[in-house]
Amino acid sequence: MIKSRWCAAAALLVVLNACAKEAPGYDGPYARQVRKAIPELEESSGLTFTKLPVLEERTKDEVRSFIEAQFNEQLPPLELAGAQEAYRILGLLPDTLDLRAFFIELLAEQVAGYYDPATKVLYVVKDAAPEMREVTITHELMHALQDQHTRLDSVQTLKGDNDRMVAMQSVIEGQATYEQFAMMTGGSDMGLRIPGGWDRVRDLIRSGQSSMPKFATAPMLIQETLLFPYLSGAEFVRQFKRARPGRTPFAPFASSTEQVLHPEKYLDSLPDVPTRVTLAPSRAGTPVHEDNLGEFETRLLLFQLAKDQGLAVAGAAGWDGDRYQVVNTPSGSALGWVTVWDTPVDAVEFRDVMERAVEKRYGLKAASGGTGDDRRWVTPRGRRVTLAMTTLAGRPVVLFEDAPGASTGRVIAPERITLQEP
Repeated sequence: MIKSRWCAAAALLVVLNACAKEAPGYDGPYARQVRKAIPELEESSGLTFTKLPVLEERTKDEVRSFIEAQFNEQLPPLELAGAQEAYRILGLLPDTLDLRAFFIELLAEQVAGYYDPATKVLYVVKDAAPEMREVTITHELMHALQDQHTRLDSVQTLKGDNDRMVAMQSVIEGQATYEQFAMMTGGSDMGLRIPGGWDRVRDLIRSGQSSMPKFATAPMLIQETLLFPYLSGAEFVRQFKRARPGRTPFAPFASSTEQVLHPEKYLDSLPDVPTRVTLAPSRAGTPVHEDNLGEFETRLLLFQLAKDQGLAVAGAAGWDGDRYQVVNTPSGSALGWVTVWDTPVDAVEFRDVMERAVEKRYGLKAASGGTGDDRRWVTPRGRRVTLAMTTLAGRPVVLFEDAPGASTGRVIAPERITLQEP
């Protein structure tokens, strides 16, 4: 299954052996492995195949053509350019990176097979390494099973809500990862049955991915967002299965990466659903792209800029919604970003960590942005950066702007922001 935005259908490079009876009926390619995997996946997941899966082989060139088509369909050029500009302004991507070309090469390097919800077919790369192909077939069979019980293509059609999309991907990939390992280790809680526990699983996946040359050269944002659905998603599913045995983790899907990072916020009798932020068109220029980051990417941003994991985790904690807008001004691209927080203390902590991150990124003196609710800088690169705290509809909000120094006016004025409680 090829996903939109950053998530590749990457195979897990860990091979464990298991023995089980074979399911009769399937006579297509890789019959021995498919017959063996079907009853094991059904027993581990509690789901049942309503019809036999369909497998077909593809060459690497055919897979590459599919990847390009999916990439263009799910992330059209204008949307890709807008997202890329947002991440460049935030400092998460280098200015020199050709994101489309890089991603196609990266996905082509990683994909040994994929499940396509549109055709209901599991495609396997003919000349993939045997160990990679074997684990890929099992993983993608789980996607075929999921697709018989929920709509996997609903992720691909979701637009303008990056955080929710990543959360849904995390449930899909997390369940496939968890059930695959649970099957291979004899069921039960896989984190307890694998030598070294769940942390060892995370290390094995990371080391396997990092051995791929294109992945190894990818910016931190790309590496982490590729791995997040598999690693954090599997941990989410592990905790879900403990709390709700016999239930499926996609009824409903997690609504945010906050819920994936903190499963208790999904499992609570009153789930913690993000505040919806709506932005009116900016008066500073022409809006060209709009989306959100979520707690996960907010954490990545703080880590990328501040280089301190503890600060990044603490600064992103208490996130309750966000929205950014990329604007073309007469002087160049600008970005306005609105974040909503659970409490004023959370908002202050984020503002303080973000302040340190801005000063570290631009080589500015500590506390050079002033005091009070508004912090302002003019950077050596001629950018005007603002970090302001305010209250909207009774909620603590932090406004961040990064704009050309010659531009005038606020990118996003507070009066043009609407908050909708869940």
